Amino acid sequence: MYNAIMYAMQLSIAVYSLFNEKVRRMRKGEREAFSVLREKTDPEAKYIWFHAASLGEFEQGRPLIEQIRKDYPEYKILLTFFSPSGYEVRKNYSGADIITYLPIDTVSNARRFLRTIRPEMAFFIKYEFWYNYLHILRHRGVPVYSVSSIFRPEQIFFKWYGWEYGHVLKCFSRFFVQNEESKQLLGKIGITDVLVVGDTRFDRVLQIKEISQALPIIESFANGAKVFVVGSSWLPDEEIILQYFNNCSDWKIILAPHLIDEGHLSQITNLLGNRRTVRYTQTNEQAAREAEVLIVDCFGLLSSIYKYGDIAYVGGGFGAGIHNLLEAAVWGLPVIFGPNNARFAEAKGLVEAGGGFEIYNYDSFAQTIDSLLADESFLAQSSEAAKRYVSQQSGATRKVLSNIQL
Repeated sequence: MYNAIMYAMQLSIAVYSLFNEKVRRMRKGEREAFSVLREKTDPEAKYIWFHAASLGEFEQGRPLIEQIRKDYPEYKILLTFFSPSGYEVRKNYSGADIITYLPIDTVSNARRFLRTIRPEMAFFIKYEFWYNYLHILRHRGVPVYSVSSIFRPEQIFFKWYGWEYGHVLKCFSRFFVQNEESKQLLGKIGITDVLVVGDTRFDRVLQIKEISQALPIIESFANGAKVFVVGSSWLPDEEIILQYFNNCSDWKIILAPHLIDEGHLSQITNLLGNRRTVRYTQTNEQAAREAEVLIVDCFGLLSSIYKYGDIAYVGGGFGAGIHNLLEAAVWGLPVIFGPNNARFAEAKGLVEAGGGFEIYNYDSFAQTIDSLLADESFLAQSSEAAKRYVSQQSGATRKVLSNIQL
């Protein structure tokens, strides 16, 4: 059944690629993967393979990749992606020796792939459970680790109808999971080589903080004022936030939307009314200093922008799910977010720590902001709580490395 699904997926990708540029890039990359491996693989080298579905999973695995590269330079790194949103952004990442797409998980693809690269060990980040690749790795005696994985009762592995596919989990040598619930769930199906180490994303955001870039335009815009940073926002987020802050002129707003196409930027501009607004790519330091709102119409700056803020809102919670809360929290910004956050342990953790605030509508947003703005000591306590939460949850990378054989 699984293999039939893989072949059907392969066919669907081929058809859908005729109409979608993103899927077309993915299909092209998968078909070229074997050529990349043949060209770049050093037959005398020892490879460690990291697989990440997309960009978010890569960021979770990145601290581990870079620590291994530093401590064990005798190994080379193979990095694979499934999604174009990971590969296209990180295809030139200097921390890996070979970067490519991972071909669809058919038996023939898996055999051919592993015959070419012959990894010494493999790391699958978070949710990646490719049946054929994993079974062949186990058959060959290659250690395989699942890193920053998290399990929930509703997943197929824990349903009566998912027992057959659940065998794929027995291909892993060890699981490094985020929480105790995951360990208990795995134990119920007979998997006991499980260590609770937390989430390597905390290590990653601390790394990002250390190498954050100075942004003169953002610094000029802030200029000692109170700054509310809106990160990865969608229209439902922006409608709530701007309704409030259009009547709160003593705060400046930095708004970095998730989508930066002209249609969405025009919607934001319409919501802002008469507030003095500039775009990051179209302004200078002098104009930014005099503006009330700065719209970030480019990517790659948000993690550094947060350091100029006092409070943050992270978008997505009124849609598919919240974006990266930790990039804001690491700078000691109290973080506000929408209600679709149940799948994100850091949201619950920040709320419990006192550094995060869940909102449901305009009224709850206004109440939360009013509380933070009315009491400077409460704002300071929330800020410290957010920063402390990230610091206390770090260290997963070190725990993983101390429990594998290299």
